[in-house]
Amino acid sequence: MFTKILIANRGEIACRVIATAHKMGIKTVAVYSEADKEARHVQLADESVLLGPAPSRESYLVAEKIIAAAKATGAQAIHPGYGFLSENTDFAKRCEEEGIAFIGPKAHSIAAMGDKIASKKLALEAKVNTIPGYNDAIDTAEQAVEIAKGIGYPVMIKASAGGGGKGLRVAFNDKEAFEGFTSCRNEARNSFGDDRVFIEKYVLEPRHIEIQVLGDSHGNVIYLNERECSIQRRHQKVIEEAPSPFISDATRKAMGEQAVALAKAVKYQSAGTVEFVVGKDQDFYFLEMNTRLQVEHPVTEAITGLDLVELMIRVAAGEKLPLTQADVKRNGWAIECRINAEDPFRNFLPSTGRLVRFQTPAQTMFQGNTANLFGVRVDTGVQDGGEIPMFYDSMIAKLIVHGKDRNEAIAKMREALNGFVIRGISSNIPFQAALLAHPKFVSGDFNTGFIAEQYAHGFRAEDVPHDDPDFLVALAAFVRRKSRERAANLSGQLPGYDVKIGQDYTVVVLGAQGHNSYKAVHVDEFRGQSGVATIQVGTKSYAIESHSRLNDVRIEGSVNGKPFTAQVERGTLKNPLVLQVQHNGTRIDALVMSPRMAELHQLMPYKAPPDLSRYVLSPMPGLLVDVAVKPGQKVQAGERVAVIEAMKMENVLFATQDGVVKSVVANKGESLTVDQMIVEFE
Repeated sequence: MFTKILIANRGEIACRVIATAHKMGIKTVAVYSEADKEARHVQLADESVLLGPAPSRESYLVAEKIIAAAKATGAQAIHPGYGFLSENTDFAKRCEEEGIAFIGPKAHSIAAMGDKIASKKLALEAKVNTIPGYNDAIDTAEQAVEIAKGIGYPVMIKASAGGGGKGLRVAFNDKEAFEGFTSCRNEARNSFGDDRVFIEKYVLEPRHIEIQVLGDSHGNVIYLNERECSIQRRHQKVIEEAPSPFISDATRKAMGEQAVALAKAVKYQSAGTVEFVVGKDQDFYFLEMNTRLQVEHPVTEAITGLDLVELMIRVAAGEKLPLTQADVKRNGWAIECRINAEDPFRNFLPSTGRLVRFQTPAQTMFQGNTANLFGVRVDTGVQDGGEIPMFYDSMIAKLIVHGKDRNEAIAKMREALNGFVIRGISSNIPFQAALLAHPKFVSGDFNTGFIAEQYAHGFRAEDVPHDDPDFLVALAAFVRRKSRERAANLSGQLPGYDVKIGQDYTVVVLGAQGHNSYKAVHVDEFRGQSGVATIQVGTKSYAIESHSRLNDVRIEGSVNGKPFTAQVERGTLKNPLVLQVQHNGTRIDALVMSPRMAELHQLMPYKAPPDLSRYVLSPMPGLLVDVAVKPGQKVQAGERVAVIEAMKMENVLFATQDGVVKSVVANKGESLTVDQMIVEFE
C-alpha cells in the first residue's frame, strides 16, 4: 500500500480524498494555485506545493508541474479527483512512465472511453444501445448546421472531451445549432484544451441515469447500482439521488450488465460511471463514460456502505476488489444537493467573494466513514472567512442525506438546507428548497427538462411558497421580543428612560417597490422562562421555544411542539433594523415595531431606485471575453451585447430593449467587478 499520495485537484474533492487517505494511514500532498494558498485542502494535507498563478491553465492543468511536485515530495501515487486532468490520457500515461501510480483507470481505458466519439463507437461494437448521431469531429459551425438538419432537431452538441456540463448545448433550430457549436467549441478549448465537437439526437423527455462501475487489475468488474441525475439546469446536475424512483429492478439489472460489459471491453480498472439516457418506456441508450470519480459518488456510498475513494486507492495499489456483485447492497435512499455560488433570483449568475459566514448543518455522516449512515454529510472545500474565486467551478459544497426511504430523505434534506448558513455571497439554497418541495419532484415525476419547464421564466421569490408564511412573521416577533427582554434587564438605565418590553407589535414585511404588508402581533409573557413565548398572528397561535443566542444566525427550537430550524439575521446595508427571516427557502425582510410606529411608517414616501436601463452593467466579477456592439450601432431587444467568462462558464448579456449605443466603456480582456459599466445607450 502507498505511504504518500498527491491530490492533483482542489476544493471539496481534494478534501474528500484527503479524508480517506488519512483514515487509511496514508500521508497526503496538496497542490494549489496562488488563489488557493489559504484554501481548506491545503490546510488539511500533510504537505503542499504551489503550482502557479490562479488560472487553471497555468496551475492545475500543467501536468509537468504536478509530476514534479509528486517527485519532489516522494508521493508514490496521484489521485486526480474529477475535472482538470482526471480524464487526460497523456497525464495518466506520463504518470505510468514516471513510475507514479495513477489512482484511476489505465491510460488506454481513458483514451478509449474518455473520448466521447471513440467511446460511442466502442459501445456500438460491444452491442450497447446507442443514440443516433454524427460520431466524428465537426470542423465548422456551417457543417454543424447541415449535420443537425440531417439528424433532425432537436440535437445535442457536445465537446468530445467534455464533462460536468461544460461544452454542451441543445439546439432546436439552425440558429441555435450555429451559435451552440461556437460556444461549445470555445468552452471545450478553455476547459479541456480539446475543441473537438460532435452532434447526436436529443431524446425528448429523457431521464439521465448513470451506473457506477468498479474494476480491478485482476479482471473483476462490478456495478454499484444507479444514480438518478435528471434534475439538471443547463445540463449541469443540481440534485442527484440513489436509487432512481423511476426504473424497475429488471431495467437496473440490464443497465448494470451493459455497463459492466462495456468496462470489461476496455479492461477498466478503478471507479467509473457509465451514463445512460432513459426514455419514458425505460428504453435506455449509452450516453458517455466518465473515467473518473463522479461529483455525486456520496449517494452511492450511502446506499452501498462502501468508500469509493478507498476502493480506488486499493485497486491502484494492485489489490483485488473485496466484494462480488452478489455482495453489493442497496440500503435506504440518499439525496445530494449541489450548493453553488450563484444567485438564483438573478438568473443564476455566478457569485464570488468572501464567505462572511459559513456554517454547515450538524453532520452525522462523514467522508470515508461507512459505519455511520442514515444521517447528514457535507463535502466542502471552503470554510468560514474563505474566498470563492472567479477562476474555478461554482460549486462550494455538497449536502448529502441518507434516509430509510425517499420521503424521509427529502424531509431530512429540507431540514438540512434550513440549517446551512452562507453569507457574503449568494447561493442556490432557496432554489434547492423549491425543487425539494415541488409536487412533481416529490412524486418522482420528472425528466431532464423539469427545471426548464417548471421555471421557464426564471426563478422568483414567489416560486418558493411557504406552507405557513405567518410562522416567519411570528419568528421575527419572537426574536425581537427576546432582544427587548435582554435590553430591559440591563442595569444602570435612567428612570423614565428604561426599555419597555410590551406585548403588542406590528411586523412590517417589506415588499418590492414599497408594497409592504403590516401584521398585528400579540406576544404573551415568556411564562417566566427565557426563550419561551406564545405569538398570536391574526387567528393563528404559535408556541415557540428556542434557546439559541441572539447573535446566532441559525435558530433551532420548536413551534407548537414540532422541531424547526430557521435562519434569522439582524440588519442589512440599507437598513440595520431589518430582520431577515429564512425558512424552507422562503425569506422575508421584516421590521418589528410598536403599532404607533407602524402607523407612521405607512405614511413614509417610497423612494424609487435610480433608472439604470440605459446601461449594460456587469452582473458579476469576470473576464470580458467579447463586446458585440460599437458606438452608434442600433441594437434590438434580445440582441447579444457582451460575453463575460466566470467560473469556467460563458455568460452572454443581451439588450433588454431597443436602442442606439452611445459608448463602449469597458474593453475586451478587462477584468470586471460587479455593476461595472460595459455599454451605455443614448
